[in-house]
Amino acid sequence: MAANKRYEGEDIVVLEGLEPVRKRPGMYIGGVGMAGLHHLIWEVVDNSIDEAMNGHATEITVTLHKDGRKITVSDNGRGIPVDKHPKTKKSALETVLTVLHAGGKFDGNNYKTAGGLHGVGASVVNALSKELTAVVRRGGAQYRMAFAKGKSTSKLQKLKGAVRGTGTTISFTPDPTIFPKTEFDTKVIRARLETASFLHRGVKVTYNDEVNKSKETFFHEQGIVDYLAKVVKERNARPIHESPFTLRKEDDFRMELTLQWTESTDEHVRSYVNGIPTGSGGTHENGCRGAVNKAVRNYIDTHSLTPRGVKLTLEDIREGLIVILSVFIEDPQFQGQTKDRLNNPDVQSVVEAAIRPAMEQWMNNNRSVADSIVARIIAAARARAASRAASAAVSRKGGSKRTMLPGKLSDCVSGGKGDSEIFIVEGDSAGGSAKQGRNRNYQAILPLRGKVLNTESATLKKILENKEIQDLVAALGCGIGPNLNLADLRYERVILLADADSDGHHITTLLLTFFYRHMPALIAAGRLFIGVPPLYRIDLGKETFWAADEAAREEVLEQYTGRAKPEITRFKGLGEMMPKVLWDTTLNPEKRRIQKVEIDDQLETDRIISDLMGRDASARFRFIMDRAEDAEAIDV
Repeated sequence: MAANKRYEGEDIVVLEGLEPVRKRPGMYIGGVGMAGLHHLIWEVVDNSIDEAMNGHATEITVTLHKDGRKITVSDNGRGIPVDKHPKTKKSALETVLTVLHAGGKFDGNNYKTAGGLHGVGASVVNALSKELTAVVRRGGAQYRMAFAKGKSTSKLQKLKGAVRGTGTTISFTPDPTIFPKTEFDTKVIRARLETASFLHRGVKVTYNDEVNKSKETFFHEQGIVDYLAKVVKERNARPIHESPFTLRKEDDFRMELTLQWTESTDEHVRSYVNGIPTGSGGTHENGCRGAVNKAVRNYIDTHSLTPRGVKLTLEDIREGLIVILSVFIEDPQFQGQTKDRLNNPDVQSVVEAAIRPAMEQWMNNNRSVADSIVARIIAAARARAASRAASAAVSRKGGSKRTMLPGKLSDCVSGGKGDSEIFIVEGDSAGGSAKQGRNRNYQAILPLRGKVLNTESATLKKILENKEIQDLVAALGCGIGPNLNLADLRYERVILLADADSDGHHITTLLLTFFYRHMPALIAAGRLFIGVPPLYRIDLGKETFWAADEAAREEVLEQYTGRAKPEITRFKGLGEMMPKVLWDTTLNPEKRRIQKVEIDDQLETDRIISDLMGRDASARFRFIMDRAEDAEAIDV
């Protein structure tokens, strides 16, 4: 580096007029790539939308001309003034298009709310255009003025003939010496214009694409409600509740909000300030998130829905949430000319105060919807906790990722194909009979030792270290928790098969608890079943009948009263059944009984499992005492 270089006052460069924009365009439009190129359109369109937002325009038309490089934006607003400006001594039209920080949105008299407040949008577009033409309709006359690279190339001309209506038309072609690529993307333009029609109900937005010879008009009476439905569909997100929460305020602070929880695993927010998209969020988004968090937590506390054993975080509440938020404020403070983030500190508290009570009322008035939302949130919290524990276990273990099938598994020939199924069987004795009685072509058997671990009251560390759980997860092959991939499930059906007595029911409940908490996707996909083996064998002469419980036994006896003296055998367990008997009664798809595991009320299911299987013994005590009179007998 050269030392002692001369540096005097004459070395200071003063850029006049729009020269700073051409010298450093990135400061004004974010860059000269495709995003910056399209930002030129948004600056002009936003000015038209400002007219519509303040009740002065109802139609906006954008045309992409045949060369793909020229854009025309026209509206039926009031038209940019053309009279002489007292300070610049130029027409107001020329002033707006050639002077930075010149516009009609500073004093608040002409625009209550506006997207462009710095007075640089139109002049920046002019500075970065090879040519720009402005046509204004005002007072029954039409005026025209031409520009190039920020400087006027013609005087303001009053065109001949009278015209009806008012409005402004801006046509421009980006300067190829500024932008490496000057061809516009029609898909980007169309998407932005359609969004504008969602955000401004009652405004007709037309897109005329001469490149592809198409013309489309966007008009949405339901506004952001229609927008939310479109976003949900585009993201292929299945809603948790049918009707979204919607709030519209039209008083001193104008705001529109609609939101809906879905089965998606991420949060998706689209926020806008005076019609300008704020991709980096800001204080309005922070206020919305705070309101949703408090409203949901207040509902949970009010109705005693706090889950046991898991802490709900803001991340859990927001999982699967899709939000469209649009606010209109008089003096927005954006971060940079590209208006990507709102910085007004006071907006956060105003937004939160508007949303929270309205949302609490909506949840309390729609209990079934609110309960399904809470169930969704609790499931997210449990899945997140399981994910953290699983990640920690993997980090500790390290080593090979190769999955080894458990030695106790008697796999089927067609594992993972066609109608293959696996029976999770209670004990080695029952497992032995099932292995001999099964059809080995498509039926696999995995015996588990005794009563499996209660995964509701055990720590996640203990669950992941449990040998029986490890064998079960390895046999199924699809993973656990949020890392579960249903496509990797090695069998078409997973069937829980325990004895028909109370001990067998307890084992089935323990397994159901594990699947509900850590592999819920199997239940949602209809892949988990419960086998129903017989508890009684009833021989009447030469006929044999099977009964799953006492009620079924009594039904058989009543139906065949007087035919012969019945011989009743009560099975102590599946292990004492001969393999052929087990096949005929329990394994044979043509004769067996199996029940698909389904969840009708997720919130109620979560509560019952937490009460009956959780660490809090008092919940079980209350359950038993409340139902003590209903118990006719206890199977011991």
